[in-house]
Parts: sequence; structure tokens; C-alpha cells
Amino acid sequence: MNTPTTIGKYQIQGVLGQGGMGVVYKAFDPAIQRPVAIKTIAKSALDPADLQYALTRFRHEAQAVGRLTHPRIAAIYDYGEDLDIAYIVMELVNGKSLFQHIQNQARFELKEIGEIIRQLLDGLNYAHVQGVVHRDIKPSNILVNDDGRIKISDFGIARLDSSKLTHVGEVMGSPGYMSPEQFLGTEIDARSDIYSVGIIAYELLASKRPFIGNDTDVMRQVLNENPANPSEHNPKISAQLDWAVQKALAKKRDDRFQNAKDFSDAFTKGIEASIRQSMPQPEPATLADAPTQRMDMDPDLIRAARALAGAQQARAEAHAAPAAGKKARILFVDDEERILTALRSIFRRDYHVFTAVNGPEALEFVTKFNPHVVVSDQRMPEMTGVELLRLVKEAAPNTVRILLTGYSDLAATLGSINEGEVFRFISKPWDNQDIRKTVGEAVEIALGLADTAATPAIVPDPMIAGILVIDSQQEAFRTTEELFGSFCPVVWAGTVDEAFGILQSQEIALILADVERGADEVMTALKLLKQMHPEILAIALAKASDSEVVIELINQAQIFRFLNKPVDHELLKRHAQAALTRYQAYKQTPQLVRQHQVAAPRLEDDPVTQNLLERMRSLKSWFGPGTN
Repeated sequence: MNTPTTIGKYQIQGVLGQGGMGVVYKAFDPAIQRPVAIKTIAKSALDPADLQYALTRFRHEAQAVGRLTHPRIAAIYDYGEDLDIAYIVMELVNGKSLFQHIQNQARFELKEIGEIIRQLLDGLNYAHVQGVVHRDIKPSNILVNDDGRIKISDFGIARLDSSKLTHVGEVMGSPGYMSPEQFLGTEIDARSDIYSVGIIAYELLASKRPFIGNDTDVMRQVLNENPANPSEHNPKISAQLDWAVQKALAKKRDDRFQNAKDFSDAFTKGIEASIRQSMPQPEPATLADAPTQRMDMDPDLIRAARALAGAQQARAEAHAAPAAGKKARILFVDDEERILTALRSIFRRDYHVFTAVNGPEALEFVTKFNPHVVVSDQRMPEMTGVELLRLVKEAAPNTVRILLTGYSDLAATLGSINEGEVFRFISKPWDNQDIRKTVGEAVEIALGLADTAATPAIVPDPMIAGILVIDSQQEAFRTTEELFGSFCPVVWAGTVDEAFGILQSQEIALILADVERGADEVMTALKLLKQMHPEILAIALAKASDSEVVIELINQAQIFRFLNKPVDHELLKRHAQAALTRYQAYKQTPQLVRQHQVAAPRLEDDPVTQNLLERMRSLKSWFGPGTN
């Protein structure tokens, strides 16, 4: 091969590399006195039938990158053609490609890997915002400068938003780094680049690609198999980092990071966690001692991925029968890192503790690994705690749910009952002894329910167990009888004494209790009833809602639902139907009752309370021996 002395106005100084279609030269631009690289295509090396197509792509690269000005993208300065070659004049990068470093068995420290991926995603994020998708991200297209700065090159098959150069069905990319949609020849967007970066990140962290073999083997694995966590190959890798890489490698584009910045932020936090996890950390004794959140941390991107470091263990435990000494999985959800730090310090010795900073991340963990207990803050971005716990209830019915909040938010408190069916309500700031006790009770119940089928029964018609309405004015009774009188017995009691008389002689599935009139006696009765007969569900009715009263009813009486008066008929029908269905599930699977058991309340030593307690002890259990 004869090296030319000039190409256009550029003075050729040497060869940087060469391939089947052309050569990359080191050159000098005498007009502005700067070194450049010139990538060429030799027209004679191409089949005449392919020549025009290849030249069109070559010009396309110049157009795609020519509109991009970013420090992480190798700049293009000029484009030209003559009879023999077409060429692109571009920024000269003094260094090697990432591929060359990998081939030379270079081992990057975690901090270096974090910086490479951060820079790569920074450049891609800029390109994507400008409407340019690279579509061939791989180590040989990532140039590493001598000072550690990287440059993205070779946008030869990039897709411009306005380009019609490629079509659906046309497979583009390098097999080892291609996304599922690239193999399938379907529409490509920025998330394909994110997938390719995920492959590179995996390779740098684990010292091997997630999918290996010939092109056919790789395609089969990409389309059908999930790779092991990088931490299985490198124990230094944190769970957060595992999660970030696995999310980037999701088969479905909608399950990946939706933009490069989100991936970059998550990956950076994962690197920080990986570096940090091997360092001893002081444990704050209380929430007040917990470190304040760093100003440069984005709480939306501190992931609940700690769970994924033990992903296989979590999967196994999720389907295993509870055993003596088994550690429960607890998921704490809060958008403040200092809160999560405090909770981790309190519970990590006794349980497998996982964290998430928002609802979507928490749900992703719940659906995969079925935690025993979920403790969620109420006020968070994207999704409130009440909404999260409602979805957790649907995804994992046997999970025991606790709402944590620093606000006396009545709407949230009511929603926690009516939508999320919380086990307890914990206010911030908490008492460490109290929160340990509450979570311990939740764990004991959850472990007992771990193998219990939670599919609710279909309520038969007619139903033997009835509804007891405690309402001195009979307003709620008349409404309930109208809605359910033909479905199950509906009986009325004007006082607590009358209610006990009915409970002595008749099976009751649900109590609707007005907690406004004679509230103290009614509330005490509900607390005692739930302690001794947790199978009976209760719906509280009140006109003037008080958040402290509601919280007390949650924590001490496990109220199933709470309704404001005047009662909305449709809400009453829906909630009462849910309660009757739940009662039937309890009848079929008595273990489920444990989810509504409460600790013994602190009782006043007064005649009224003692009388209620004695009468409660005399009540018959319709579930048979051993239920209460």
C-alpha cells in the first residue's frame, strides 16, 4: 500500500489504522495548524453495486456528526471526494480505542469504569437530544485519550430523525453489542444505544461480555436469556450497580432507562456504592444522628437495587417455606437518603434490608422478589406511599405493609386503610424501640404467611356470616340492609352491650361501627375484638374525621376501611363486599388471619374496660379451636 503525501489540502504523516474498505491516516491541516485524522474509503475496494450505497452512508456520517459539537464526540471538520477515495477529516484523538485496551487485558478500577461510562453516556445524551442515534456503540468506536477523556467515533450507521436512509427490517450494528430490536430489524431509537452501553459496562465490570459465542448464539441469548449479575463475576460490585446494568439490558425498551442521563446517574450512584460498600461506616443510633443527604445526590436515582446483589438468593427465598432463623426481606421506601441510612442502621443486623427512593423502583423489586414487609413514606415524587402500598397489595398480597410519614395528613391516613390496607402507621420522627417492635411484629406475621395462597374466595350467595351495624341512629343500618339484606344477615345494635349479645349468638364477618357516638367505648371494643378475634373485619364510620383517631384505629384495631359520613352508598357497597370476600378467604385459609392480628392494647384498669374484656373472652370463635 502506497501512503499518499497529501489528501486534499491535508499533509499525511502516517497510518493510524486500516480495514477492508479504507485507511485512517494521521494528518496535518496547514491552514489552521492542527493535527487531524482522516478516514478514507477506497472506491476500488467496493463492489460497483455497493459503491453508491457505501458513499451515501459515509456522507451521512459527516452530516450526522457535523451537527454535533460536544467534548465527548470526536468532531468532524471536513468531507471530500476525488476519483479514488472519499474521506472524512476528523478530530485526532491521542490514545487507543477501548477495544485495544480490552484486547491488551487492561483492568480498570471501579472509579475509572464509572468515568468511562459517565462520559460515554454524556456524549450520547447530547447526540440523542439532537436527534442522532449512533446504533453501533462498541469498544472499537470509543476512543480513550491519553489523559482518560473519551471520544465517541464512527457514526457511520447513525440514524438522524429526518433520515430515510435505513428502514425497518434492516439489521445494523455489531452482534456482540446489539440490542434485541436491532437483531429483530425493528424500529431503533436512543434506547438501543443505552442497551449497547449496558453491554460495555458489563464487560468492563465483569471482564467478560454478558452474551458470548458466534453471532447466532449471541442473538439467541440476547433475545431469550437474562445474564447473571456482574457481581457474580466481580464481588466488588454493589447491588445498585447490578441493578443499573440489568435495567439497561432489559429486553423490552420500555423497561430500560428511557434516556442516557438517567442511566448515567444510576450507574454513577452504583459505582459510588460499590466503592463505599467495602469501607466501614459508622451506624447512626437515631434518625437525628443520620447524615444529611449530599447536595449532589439525585434521590430519584438512588435505587432499590441493593436487593439485586442477592437476586438469586431472593428468588429462592421468595418461594421457599419459612424456616427457623430465616431472615426476612424488608423493603424501605423513602425519597430521603438520610432516612434510608437510618433505617438500614437499625435493621440490617436482623433482616435483609433493601431500599428504594420512589414507587416505581419499589414495585419493580416487589414484583421480582416478593419482600416480606414493605415500609413506605407517604410524600414522595412520582407516586404517594398510599398508592404504592395499594399496588404492592395487588402484586404481593401476603406482604405486610406499613405507612411511614412525618405529616398528619388525614387523606393519606384514610387512603392507607381504604387502598393500601396498611398493617401499621408509623409517624416521623420515630422511636427506635417502637419501630423495632412494630417491624418485628410485621416480620413474624409475614414469615407465617410466606407460603400461604392469598387468592380470595368468591362470596357465596347466600352467606351465613352476617354484618353487624353499631349505629344508635340506624342510618348506616338502613343503608347496609338495603345493599346486603338479600345477600347475608344484616343486624343492628344501638349500643356496645347489644352488639356483644349478637356476637355471642351469631357468626359475624363484618362490623360497621359509628366511632363518633360513644366513641371511647366503641373504640375500646374494636381494639379488644381485633386482639381476640382478628377474623372479624371492621369498617369505621365518622362524620368529623380526626387523623389521630384514625391512626389509633389502624395501629390498635386494624380497621379494614374507614368511611366518612354521610356514607357514600357505592363506597360502602365496594368496601363491605371486599370485607366479606376477605372473611371467606380467612375461612378457607385461617393462616391469613394473622395479617390482621394486633398486639394486646394497654388497658385502663376501670370497670367498663374490664367488663368489656370479660365479655370478649366469652365470645365463641366460629373458626374453630386455635384461631384466636
